[in-house]
Amino acid sequence: MDKQTRGAIESATRRARRLLEEDFAFQLDGKFDIRRDAVADAPGAHLNPRQVFQRERIMAALGHKQAAGMSVADAVTDYVRDAAFTTLNRFVALKMLERRGLVQTCVSKGEESQGFEEFCLLAPGLPLLPESAGYRLYIESLFDELSTEVKVLFDRRDPASVLWPRRAAFEELLGSINDPSLDGVWGEDETIGWVYQYFNSADERRQMRDESQAPRNSRELAIRNQFFTPRYVVQFLTDNTLGRIWYEMRGTKTTLAEKCEYMVRRPGETFAPRTKKDPRDLRILDPACGSGHFLLYAFDLLVTIYEEAYVDPASPASDDTGCRLAEDYADLAELRAALPGLVLRHNLHGVDIDPRCAQIAQLALWLRAQRAYDDFEVGRSARLPIRRTNVILAEPLVADGGIAKDFLDRLENKELAAAFIEFKDELALAGDLGVLLRIEKRRAVLAPGYESDLFTAEGDPLRKALDSYSKDEVTRANTRRRLFADDATQGLGLLDLTSKKYDVVLMNPPFGAPSVHAKKIFEQAYLRTKIDIYAAFVERGIELLSSRGRLGAITSRTGFFLSRFQAWREEILLKTAPPAVVADLGPGVLDSAMVETAAYCLELAS
Repeated sequence: MDKQTRGAIESATRRARRLLEEDFAFQLDGKFDIRRDAVADAPGAHLNPRQVFQRERIMAALGHKQAAGMSVADAVTDYVRDAAFTTLNRFVALKMLERRGLVQTCVSKGEESQGFEEFCLLAPGLPLLPESAGYRLYIESLFDELSTEVKVLFDRRDPASVLWPRRAAFEELLGSINDPSLDGVWGEDETIGWVYQYFNSADERRQMRDESQAPRNSRELAIRNQFFTPRYVVQFLTDNTLGRIWYEMRGTKTTLAEKCEYMVRRPGETFAPRTKKDPRDLRILDPACGSGHFLLYAFDLLVTIYEEAYVDPASPASDDTGCRLAEDYADLAELRAALPGLVLRHNLHGVDIDPRCAQIAQLALWLRAQRAYDDFEVGRSARLPIRRTNVILAEPLVADGGIAKDFLDRLENKELAAAFIEFKDELALAGDLGVLLRIEKRRAVLAPGYESDLFTAEGDPLRKALDSYSKDEVTRANTRRRLFADDATQGLGLLDLTSKKYDVVLMNPPFGAPSVHAKKIFEQAYLRTKIDIYAAFVERGIELLSSRGRLGAITSRTGFFLSRFQAWREEILLKTAPPAVVADLGPGVLDSAMVETAAYCLELAS
């Protein structure tokens, strides 16, 4: 995507953020008596019952943020930002869905869109409702339909969904995203990532650095390190990890040799034989996934990998099914109908500490899956629904005393309740450290009366209790309880993810200092790599590799020559996972980041 196009996305994103934040702050103040400097204790008498319920949801979200340590002012500011970002993302997503033919024209022509006109045939009075309420009903019905698969973005139970732009702001929002200068971007998978990149401005990052040398919280850590990874770097690192592993498994006989244009191959080279795997047993992790660019390109390679394995009579059986692909699927057409779901369920895993990244990465992967269906000519009615991805939000498990007690009272075993309290405490820094938190040690926790690990995915009593709690009618109607259940689910997801080993780890990790809040624990946990958080990410990534797995990273190049990184070079890299490929890229690679970079691939010794 060229600089002019990116500039158009940046301009539209900044404009949309400003108008949405101003409009939502006005609504909070004027309608709900919620301001940054003061929040009314009770709803005003001017609110009707529906608006009272809306205010309760907003207050629950603010309470959740305050329980996580935010001040009232910061909580209100963060809520406004969440609501603006979620709203913008939803309409950007609808534009991308329109371009792919996954929905009828719904926003490109506003209330004159074909989709709305057909919707009105079911209820002719909708266009007559004041303040475009009929059009809003139509758009929200689309959100509800899409939430069956892309729940994290389109779920209207999310408290960030309470506010809707007033008519003037709404029309200006549609004008921004329908600007002719953006016409060419809606078919590109990476567009949603650029929207995320530009939602937080360089000025905001600069102000954060001026006010504090180290990030003061997890949000600052995420925003300071929010730099788009260029496509060629993504390809270089993925080609020389996932691509190279499959190349070796196939004894060089793979079309990836030509498709992976950045794969490094030396004339006459030799390498140790690599045991073949069923594609469903290949795992790829991005521990700081952002908007999912590494995972999206890995998806491209995995399509070829699945198809080559299907026709290979020597392809082994899957650990998951006990059968080969050709035994599980009658023909290539049947495999292709299942392939997008297989890739998202088995292969691709991501973690981030920014909830906005989780929104975008999950949407981007779902859109990539739909493009695969199109490429395979699988009709809409024949597509298997994709209801989840393995993208995890690393965040603390936040609960006030009453909600935590309510859940603990449901646990029949005191030891199980005690284990959950310990688990909750260990997640306190999840939003600051993400996968650097070695939470998988919880797997070893046993309690009297249970024959196996309390936290196993299968037959886990804690997971069963949480699932029951989530489905409870009171929880479904109570925003605070649902936020607690969502946090706990993400925590267990992080536990599952860090308990696995991966064939490939790909990353553009944060660099510099950890957050002030997590500094002490971070330095105790990463004695050899505490000099820079990117070095710790590399150490942690190596820990998560399976035998002969490969790690690809773009980081500051300083680790390869500064004396303070000597332990990282000698003890982490050379002894554990020596470099297989290194590209010294220098400055100007990560957009506006003032850092000279290197891209490199390491291979874990067997």
